[in-house]
Amino acid sequence: MSSVPFYDPARSYLENFERGPFGEFAEATRNFDSNVPRHRFLGQPVRTPFGVPAGPLINGKYVRAALDMGFDLPVYKTVRTRKYACHPWPNVLAVKVDGDLATGRTLVANEDYSEPLSITNSFGVPSFDPEFWQRDMAEAAAYAGPGQVVVGSFQGTLEENGSAAAYVADFVLGARLVKETGVNVMEVNLSCPNEGTANLLCFDKNRSRQVVEGIKDEIGDVPLVIKMAYYEDDDRLREFLREVGGAVDGISAINTISAEIRDAKGNQALPGEGRLRSGVCGSAVKWAGVAMTSRLARLRGELGLKFAIVGVGGVGDAGAFDEYRRAGADAVMSATSAMWNARLAQEIKEQAHEL
Repeated sequence: MSSVPFYDPARSYLENFERGPFGEFAEATRNFDSNVPRHRFLGQPVRTPFGVPAGPLINGKYVRAALDMGFDLPVYKTVRTRKYACHPWPNVLAVKVDGDLATGRTLVANEDYSEPLSITNSFGVPSFDPEFWQRDMAEAAAYAGPGQVVVGSFQGTLEENGSAAAYVADFVLGARLVKETGVNVMEVNLSCPNEGTANLLCFDKNRSRQVVEGIKDEIGDVPLVIKMAYYEDDDRLREFLREVGGAVDGISAINTISAEIRDAKGNQALPGEGRLRSGVCGSAVKWAGVAMTSRLARLRGELGLKFAIVGVGGVGDAGAFDEYRRAGADAVMSATSAMWNARLAQEIKEQAHEL
C-alpha cells in the first residue's frame, strides 16, 4: 500500500481538486494495452471489467490518471445540476473495525491509514456547476482508450420546501446534461437522501421508479446504472427490483454503511450539523458488497431480469475481485484501496483468475 494516496485526506477538497491527483497517479502516463478487449460491459468493449466507483475521481485529471493506470471502468464523480458546496474538512478519516462492519455501530476515527484499511468519507456530494463539469467530463470520456469506458455519475438535488415533482425533474435535468457530454454509460445515485425524508432514495421503490422512468425517457438508449446502498431485508430488495429492475441496465452496489463516528475522546469526529453519522467504506464492508452482489444475481434470475451487476466494497486485491466475480458481478470497482494503491488494476490484471 502506498503512503501517498491519490486523494490526500490531509488536504481540503478544493486543494485536492485544484492540485491533485497525488502519488503515482500524478506521474501516470498513457500506456495502452495492445491486446484486443475480451469483455463487454453494457454493450461496450472493456479490457478488464474493473474500475473506480463514483467518489474519489473528483475531476477529469483524476479520471485520466485512472485510465492511464489501467482502471478500465472509471466513474467521474457524482455531479449536480448546480454548484453545491462540500462539507467542511476533514472529509476522510481512518476507522478501525474488528471484522465485518454491522449497521448501527459506533467507530473511533483517526489518521492511521493502515491495513486492513477502512475509512469514513463525508463530502455531501459537492459539485461544480455544469459550465465546468460538462466540458471536463466530455474531455475525460474522450480520453478513454480502446477497451476503456468512462461512466458519468449524477444525482438530483433536494431544495428546501421543494416538491416531489421538482426533485424528480432535477434528476431528469441532470441526466440531460450528462448525456450531452457524450459518455457511453451513465449512473444515477439513488443512495442519497430521499425527498422529504432521512431515508435513502433507493429504499423508496415508488419514488425510485419515478426517477428512473423520467431519466430513461430523457436519455433513450444510453445505458443507465443505478447506485444502491446495502439492503438488509431480502423481501424489500425483491420488491424494489420488481418495481425498478426492468427499467435499468445496471445496478452498482454497495455505496457505504453508515456508522456513528467519534474521536478518541468520544467527541463527534467530523465537524458540523448532521455529520455524527457517516458512511464507511473499505475492507470492513466487503461482506456486504459481496452479499448484495450474490443476492442481486439470484433475484435477477428469479425475476427474469437482465441488468448488469457492478460489485463494490472492500476490493483490495485480486482475491477480492475473484470473489465478486464468482458471486455474480459483471464488473467490479474499488475506491478505498485504489486510492492508496495506484497499481491495483495492474495487479488484478496479472493475478486475478476470474477475468
